[in-house]
Amino acid sequence: MIEQLQKDSLELLKQLISIQSFSKEEDRTANEIEQFLQQRNIKTHRKLNNIWAYNKYFDATKPTLLLNSHHDTVKPNSGYTRDPYDAAVEDSKLYGLGSNDAGGCLVSIIATFLYFYDQEGLSYNICLATTAEEEISGNDGLECVLPDLGDLEFAIVGEPTQMNLAIAERGLLVLDCTSTGKAGHAAREEGDNAIYKALKDIEWFRNYRFSKVSDVFGPLKMTVTIINAGSQHNVVPATCTFTVDVRVTDAYTNEEVLKIIRTNVDCEVKPRSIRLKPSSIDKEHPLVQAGIKLGRTTYGSPTTSDQALLSIPSVKVGPGDSARSHMADEYVFVDEIAEGIELYIAMLKPVIKGK
Repeated sequence: MIEQLQKDSLELLKQLISIQSFSKEEDRTANEIEQFLQQRNIKTHRKLNNIWAYNKYFDATKPTLLLNSHHDTVKPNSGYTRDPYDAAVEDSKLYGLGSNDAGGCLVSIIATFLYFYDQEGLSYNICLATTAEEEISGNDGLECVLPDLGDLEFAIVGEPTQMNLAIAERGLLVLDCTSTGKAGHAAREEGDNAIYKALKDIEWFRNYRFSKVSDVFGPLKMTVTIINAGSQHNVVPATCTFTVDVRVTDAYTNEEVLKIIRTNVDCEVKPRSIRLKPSSIDKEHPLVQAGIKLGRTTYGSPTTSDQALLSIPSVKVGPGDSARSHMADEYVFVDEIAEGIELYIAMLKPVIKGK
């Protein structure tokens, strides 16, 4: 059965690569995935360009595991020497836009769902969600369907990690800060210089150390990245705006970090969003332990994925290599997909096969 799943997965990925699926334009890949599942007599659900399904013997009294990956892609960069939509296999590599990020993960996740789909007596239900807009952290991807999926216990998010386990992922806060003074003539020492007021707060952002330190990531990191003030040389500026990039660790929630910042600075602080949350899963979780027993390593991921939208324990893991994501002439090894399916199944078996 696994051999057939591997073969079908490769063919599905070739089809998906051949279809343009930029973020917000994923309707045709959604159609392809929907048809692929329905041809196997699986009832599917759809909202916008997101497709999801549940295992055959879904039992509302049992907890539910989420299997998630995305089918949108970035646009091909100018360095491509091949047709990004030509899903060609050469030297054991399947080339094409989205092959590595996250096509190999997506079809391996789907194959894993199919493997367990009609098995009875599982200790967990399985929800498969193939979603859109991951590459732009859009609102019409995983986030918009989460309320429709029901209660979820934990999740596997398919992203290229060489099948190692990202057991934590940094969250992101982008803060727009405004220091307010009073305009005046520079020569007459009038006004209240907003730049000087901003400097005090910027120094705080530079030097403050949060008390809780993540076991995975170490300390939380804040960086001032943009500053703007003034209109001409002889006018004391009334406002100074600056932007702060905050990489939140699993030691804090975004809301906790924002509260600490606002308590310590005088400027107005407006987050662009608090939705990209830090995420993690206990290293002792049965799924993580199953992966470790299979020789997989654990680490904290510096990159953001749909994992940031989940409020449940989650692990990011999948075939392929993050270093190949968004590169010209993107590819995934055919063997990586085969191995990914085998490892996903092997990790899940001791967790969901029941006792």
